[in-house]
Amino acid sequence: MDGEEAVRRAPQVAAVDRQFSLVLALLATESGLLKSEILSTVRGYAEKYVEPGSNTNLERQFERDKDAIRDRGIPLETIESPDRPGDNQSLRYRIPKGRYELPDTVRFTPDEVALLGLAAEVWREASLSEDSQRALTKLRALGIEPREPVIGYAPRLRVRDAAFEPLRRALDRRQTVRFRYFKPGSAEPRLRTVDPLAVVFHEGRWHLHAYDHGVDAPRTFLLSRITGPVDPVAGATFDAAEPGVQDRILAELDALRQRNIADLAVSAGSDAEVRLGRRAVERDEDAGVIRLHYTDAAVFADELAGYGPEVRVLAPATLTAAVRERLGRVYAAHRDDTGAAGDGSGD
Repeated sequence: MDGEEAVRRAPQVAAVDRQFSLVLALLATESGLLKSEILSTVRGYAEKYVEPGSNTNLERQFERDKDAIRDRGIPLETIESPDRPGDNQSLRYRIPKGRYELPDTVRFTPDEVALLGLAAEVWREASLSEDSQRALTKLRALGIEPREPVIGYAPRLRVRDAAFEPLRRALDRRQTVRFRYFKPGSAEPRLRTVDPLAVVFHEGRWHLHAYDHGVDAPRTFLLSRITGPVDPVAGATFDAAEPGVQDRILAELDALRQRNIADLAVSAGSDAEVRLGRRAVERDEDAGVIRLHYTDAAVFADELAGYGPEVRVLAPATLTAAVRERLGRVYAAHRDDTGAAGDGSGD
């Protein structure tokens, strides 16, 4: 059997298994591996490697796998040979352990490992499937197989914000992007050019923290207000954010929420009393008044307006005005519809 026939009969290895084998091989070397060493020894490539001979298809596969690994947040580095600069055949590839492995102080109990595996499975095949694969790959690199059944079923979660995935990719690649953002009070969305620094989940919503080139300052955006596509800016990249940026932004959002206080009068036994009452930090049962915190005034005003007469804003005045403005628009829209219907029936 010649080399070409052996290649044709070589067993097929799934892409995720091949990429995982590549990650393990690159983690196991300090000096890095040449492309030829990877193709001839790593599972998924070695079965089809021909020596001597053409391995063009394998090399293309390796290039795609490199991009896939980096897209999952794994720091794959390319090292140029000092005595052969510019020679692609002498490039070495490695994954530095210090940037990939968990700190020595971090340890998981068996129950925690099971929960981590379940969490990754919950997100699989959903909008965050790439993040699920990233989590599973990291667990396996620690010598853990997280796919053993934990409970009888795993729900499927989906991210509704279409901007999430392109922003996550841009953040991993440190790629500047453009998108249109609808700010409350604006007549139409405005084009923003930003460097994505962190995507965080707070109060049930996804937020992007980024450096906004238009105002030359950092800003935080609600993903739900991004309209249209998120487009990369060709050739525009940026330096990585400072360590702990996610924790800092979440702390700032928490502080903003604590500063924003609303006093609401809610109707007894209403849906508003039940739903808003669960979030109350203070309440006066006799007066039917509750106090709670909120992060975004526009988002909260939208929610309160949805309860109609079941809730009345007592303070602050700015929130009262925002809810009244929304209810006024609803009233005007219904009045216009009623008037149009009345005119039509009188003809």
